[in-house]
Amino acid sequence: MKELLIYIAKNLVDNPDQVSVNEVDCDGEVVLELRVAPEDMGKVIGRQGRIAKEIRTVVRSLAQRNNTRVSVEIME
Repeated sequence: MKELLIYIAKNLVDNPDQVSVNEVDCDGEVVLELRVAPEDMGKVIGRQGRIAKEIRTVVRSLAQRNNTRVSVEIME
């Protein structure tokens, strides 16, 4: 799941070398913290949060196949 999130984020932003994902276990749920360059934040979030919402949907669907709970947080 972490690799999928990194792949998606790197293809959206102008500075793919500044993409990082931190994986945290929290009460049986995996939290993926996505960090990108400040100027790329809008590209990851999208208008009205549409891109961020779709990223979360794709990652959650992969997690469901693995019987895992996951959430994606976009960090500033």
